[in-house]
Amino acid sequence: MKNDDTDGAPYSGEDVTEGSPEDTPQGVNTSAVDRSWVRYLPAVLRKRFANRHVFQEAIENSGWLIGDKLLRMGVGLLVGVWVARYLGPTQFGVMSYAASLVGLAGAVAGLGIDSIVIRDLVRHPERSADYLGTSFVLRFFSGLICYLGVLGVVVLIKPDDLLTQLIVAIVGWSLTVSAFDAADLWFQSKVMSKYVVYARSAGFLAAAVVRVILILSKASLLAFAATNLLELALGAVGVLYVYSKKGGRIPEWRFRLSVAKELLRSGWPVFLAGIVSMICLRIDQVMIGQISDAKELGFYSAAVRVAELWFVIPSAIIASVFPNIIRAREVDEAEFYKRLQKLFNFLAFAGYAVAIPVTFLGPFVIKLLYGAEYAAAAPMLILLIWSDLFINLAMARGAYLFAMNWTWISFWVTLLAAAVNIALNLFLIPRYGGIGAAIASCISYWVSAHGVCYLIRPMRKSGHMMTRALIYPKFW
Repeated sequence: MKNDDTDGAPYSGEDVTEGSPEDTPQGVNTSAVDRSWVRYLPAVLRKRFANRHVFQEAIENSGWLIGDKLLRMGVGLLVGVWVARYLGPTQFGVMSYAASLVGLAGAVAGLGIDSIVIRDLVRHPERSADYLGTSFVLRFFSGLICYLGVLGVVVLIKPDDLLTQLIVAIVGWSLTVSAFDAADLWFQSKVMSKYVVYARSAGFLAAAVVRVILILSKASLLAFAATNLLELALGAVGVLYVYSKKGGRIPEWRFRLSVAKELLRSGWPVFLAGIVSMICLRIDQVMIGQISDAKELGFYSAAVRVAELWFVIPSAIIASVFPNIIRAREVDEAEFYKRLQKLFNFLAFAGYAVAIPVTFLGPFVIKLLYGAEYAAAAPMLILLIWSDLFINLAMARGAYLFAMNWTWISFWVTLLAAAVNIALNLFLIPRYGGIGAAIASCISYWVSAHGVCYLIRPMRKSGHMMTRALIYPKFW
């Protein structure tokens, strides 16, 4: 990797940006043809998809991301449940506690620059080497500092728990390995996620096989912690490989001080919001581990694992449409809000489509997956699954704030939600354990996604859009 602050040759990557007269704002290239799979659709769908090239691009990219997540949902759920059954609620709770601590540190290590880098890669693809190289260096050293910090924290708060300390020491290396995700940002900016899916799916499947071998050989908890790190490392190597095969040149990545300053300056509000957002996601598990016990955390973590499976839908959709939302904002405001409303509508529909069935089938799902030993997780799952509806909308609203460059608003919104979450956890966990934490999560995510929009004037328009989506969600 080069380390200079001079201009270099433009990055020669594959650009697949497409458009059409029907779904592309004025000023966007429309020289494209329909995707090959469109001809195999039923006539009704084919008519709606024809000549809508940006829409086809987003659908195809989402399909790859959803396919990857479905693979993880299938294989990962089976193997993950097997691991949870093998470890039991107590050891599973210890593993989840350590993972939550590392997750909180990961929010700091990320520096809030990923979405900024994607946005700038979309706007200035000729400067890819600068953005990717600078992002890698910043993420690597921040990850190393955070790793040392989280080790110090776990020794301080659990001085007599050597097992938890060792697991954090192993899993924590993911904080530095994640720096190699810089290459993934380039694929996201090009809406070319299928190549990342290839790479990470290979690493995931290899790690799944290792976990099965560990169960059959009756391995220790430490071995499973090491496998979590192995999965991430294999995925990172795979992404770098496909990046190089698609024309990327890692040796040309450059660290540029001017770019670093700009990323950190632009990402500072996102960085703070990311920390607070991760607090919302993980602080409940940390607090259960501190206030209650590892077994109760094991029940809650089992419910969280099932509830988080459905994040595949919003994350895949938003990752696919985010670059096009950015482009629409710059050339056609009416089209921008039209696309945003469609995004809210679809994600609200997806949230209801999951939450309603799980409300009735929650006990059956937990018993089927984890066994009678985890029966206490069922009511927690029923509560947590409704928070997914608001998480869907919050993720879409986050894309809106990025497009509008209202990153400070994102920070204050997330901070308010975290404060509500922590306050409710402090009140409810001592009384109701994991169920109390689930109630706190559901309320705080509603505040973060929807309720707060009516407290901040610039966000009221998005609040009205979410209200319409909640009342009248639409699949199409």
